[in-house]
Amino acid sequence: MNVKAIGLVNSPFKVKMGSPHQGRFSDEMSTITIFKEYEDALEGIENFKNFMVIYWMDRADSVSLKVVPHGKKEKRGVFSTRAPVRPNPLGLCMVELVKKEGNILTVRWLDALDESPVLDIKPFVPEIDCP
Repeated sequence: MNVKAIGLVNSPFKVKMGSPHQGRFSDEMSTITIFKEYEDALEGIENFKNFMVIYWMDRADSVSLKVVPHGKKEKRGVFSTRAPVRPNPLGLCMVELVKKEGNILTVRWLDALDESPVLDIKPFVPEIDCP
């Protein structure tokens, strides 16, 4: 498997403690700096209000197959939760695009920690992404 980071997050969330469990619970702004070699891939992104950011939760420090989800009392399988303690710590977060300046995207609702590697960005398309 060959996975490459396409950029880095610049976030107000420097450590796990105090960061939101879901990005939609915070109006904090973050930026995503796309590496120059991938800048052409951003063409047209400003035509979308929302997009999904896939990032590597590089500071997830353990793997658990069963967890107690935030606000719940019973353990359940990690694949039925959004807990970060996964076999492959991929983060997925829907963000709102605030502005694009060159290779830098300013977004709202991103829950990634500062300097998290970004793996991919995909536009949110309601006709496809909503059941």
